[in-house]
Amino acid sequence: MLLFGCHQASASLLATNGSTSMARSSASILIASFQENYEQLLRFLTRKLNGDSERAADVVQDTYVRLAGTSDLDETIDNPRAYIYRVAGNLAIDRIRRERRMSAHVETDQARSDIHDPQPGPEKIVLSREQIAIMDQALAELPDKPRQALLLFRVDGMSHTEIADRLGVSNSMVAKYIARALKHCRDALLAEGKK
Repeated sequence: MLLFGCHQASASLLATNGSTSMARSSASILIASFQENYEQLLRFLTRKLNGDSERAADVVQDTYVRLAGTSDLDETIDNPRAYIYRVAGNLAIDRIRRERRMSAHVETDQARSDIHDPQPGPEKIVLSREQIAIMDQALAELPDKPRQALLLFRVDGMSHTEIADRLGVSNSMVAKYIARALKHCRDALLAEGKK
């Protein structure tokens, strides 16, 4: 409110000084009307800015600065209050638009940083290679028939019956071979993970 006090004194001085130009008296009338309507203007802008009184206070301050710079008006303002509200409303709209542009820009930057590269990173590649080496070692440790049963099932996609025919064993034996091989591989991965 201190900012407005010095203009009150100049407004009253201008009102008593008859030799001032018409433009200067228009500016002083606007400042005086602004001061009279300050609280109502603040409430109006708070409503317009969705209840944000801090943003409204900033727009009121911007309005005052804009009005204080109107000393070069060539015409008389018929309704100073309406003029002030129009200036304040326009400044509020400008502020909302500016904030939306900035928000959209920030969201775009965030969206760009959130883009996920589908390629695995160096760490993932190293871990995958280590797991493949562990699996190769575990498979090499298995007896021949369990290893073949697992590879035919998982890699070649053969059914238990096809594997049984190929290995010359029963379907239940194929299931046991695959279960034994899977357990051995899982145990090898878990043992490596504990190291």
